[in-house]
Amino acid sequence: MTAHALGVSPGNSPADIPLATGLDVRLASRSGALTGSTAGMAPGYVQANLAILPERLANDFLRFCQRNPKPCPLIGVSEPGDPSIPAIGLDIDIRTDVPGYTVFKDGVLVDEPADLKSYWRDDLVTFAIGCSLSFEEALLQADIPLRHVEKGLKVPMFRTNVPCNPAGVFAGPMVVSMRPMTPAQAIRAVQITTRYPSVHGAPVHIGLPEAIGITDLQKPDYGDAVDVREGEIPVFWACGVTPQSVIAAAKIEFALAHAPGAMLATDLKNYELATG
Repeated sequence: MTAHALGVSPGNSPADIPLATGLDVRLASRSGALTGSTAGMAPGYVQANLAILPERLANDFLRFCQRNPKPCPLIGVSEPGDPSIPAIGLDIDIRTDVPGYTVFKDGVLVDEPADLKSYWRDDLVTFAIGCSLSFEEALLQADIPLRHVEKGLKVPMFRTNVPCNPAGVFAGPMVVSMRPMTPAQAIRAVQITTRYPSVHGAPVHIGLPEAIGITDLQKPDYGDAVDVREGEIPVFWACGVTPQSVIAAAKIEFALAHAPGAMLATDLKNYELATG
């Protein structure tokens, strides 16, 4: 599966840069040659959301993830101050290996740097959280169409009225991503994504968006709107934007994360996360 097939601008993956593996993507990001979305890159490899917090808050956030495994499926955690996570990749530098980052101070986005070298501190702990790109690859391989992919858009994401289980200072509603499907496609999608609990697993809700506090599917809180056509229903998955939303709501004095769509490509394979 190519970046073009997933609707990613060819400019994100120059022809002279091999992007077949997680390491390829990390090295291209590290050199500054890769910017923008990583969707469609390193096919077959797990990509991860990032949440980077001061050590004093790490235990609370770890417990938050453990209590909310659908939106926050942890696949790796670093040691304090260590920019590597050997469990998910042998040559990872969190400070440089993502094509874009976000910086939050007191819950407010203050910068979107290309790397974290000037922001890195010895007390920072990195949490790598499973990403829906893994199960989307499985859906596409099963010939289940994804409208945001077809149109080259970001998946629409919505804040819900479904509360997460709090831990310490971390609390707030779940964020979900939405993909319109026919009922038959939705049933198959449930069967497929149930096998991927490490990357959000099965949907958390199908149909009736108002039942989870969503009033207008054409006005997502994050990402881009897509149409839900006649004969289709909205299918909602727990979303990895949830921890960023919760971190912002907690007004943490300092936190780092990946830029939207710019994930950490790991050395893990998607099939390794599948169960059954």
